[in-house]
Amino acid sequence: PKEPSGSLSTDSIKIKKEVANAFVKRKKRSSPYEWYLEYYKSPMEQMHERCENYPPCDYLSDQVGFALAYNRFFG
Repeated sequence: PKEPSGSLSTDSIKIKKEVANAFVKRKKRSSPYEWYLEYYKSPMEQMHERCENYPPCDYLSDQVGFALAYNRFFG
């Protein structure tokens, strides 16, 4: 169905998951190390996310740097 403006509606653009899987393939993991990194974050990555999720820490990290901001609030 077409919209009055001539553009397609969003319902006509959607495709089924099975059809999408036919042409969108997931990247294969070449090693167990890559598999591990995909599921487990490094301690530094966890610290960055903790600071980003706390607005005062996130704001301060933009001003003085991540290390000082993280130590101020969580260290």
